[in-house]
Amino acid sequence: MVDEQTGTSGEVSRNAARVAAGSTLRRILDLAIDGSTSLPGAKSVAAKHLQKHPRPDEAIDAVITSHIALASTSGFLSNVGGLVVTAISLPINLVGLAVLQTRMVAAIAHLRGYDIEDTRVRTAILMCLMGGEEVSRLVGKGKLPGTPLLVATAPVANPALYEVVSEKVVTALLTTHGGKSVGVLATKRIPIIGGGIGAVFDGVATRQIGAFARGELVQRRAIGG
Repeated sequence: MVDEQTGTSGEVSRNAARVAAGSTLRRILDLAIDGSTSLPGAKSVAAKHLQKHPRPDEAIDAVITSHIALASTSGFLSNVGGLVVTAISLPINLVGLAVLQTRMVAAIAHLRGYDIEDTRVRTAILMCLMGGEEVSRLVGKGKLPGTPLLVATAPVANPALYEVVSEKVVTALLTTHGGKSVGVLATKRIPIIGGGIGAVFDGVATRQIGAFARGELVQRRAIGG
């Protein structure tokens, strides 16, 4: 028989851990968007690709392609994770991947004319990290008020939603990259083969998120408009 008090205590602890992880993740992903001395932010990345590809859609394609390549480089992910990670219940490589994917989506949003300083847009960026299927599932269950586009263009910002979404992103990261694919995880433990599998998995995941963000965050206005 399960002790009811112990069960309740365990649930409270899990909730507290998820809230703490979500809070830390928000700080980390804010850094991914804003950048630092050793990590170019989303606007810098967007400007770099726009300089090479004057058409915004071409620049967006270049942003996605470059981030897929970076996501396939485990050393980069580990270094980025080590740079920004603090006390968070996510493996360093997952934090690094989240940083990379966040910067990619934020660069796409900026190239499409969204104000990435706006809490509504940042919430939408985080939502994109969950992928289209998960977002649709949560919207259908009433756990989210709408799609990333609707959240980004809402008439009024909802700071509490940013917190809720960050906690759900933590859950999605752990589920997608750490729970469901037992076969992939087992294979990733094998030297050489594991590195290759991990690179493909992270690259494919980044491609999917980039495609979702590209299709979801439609053109808002010209950059600087």
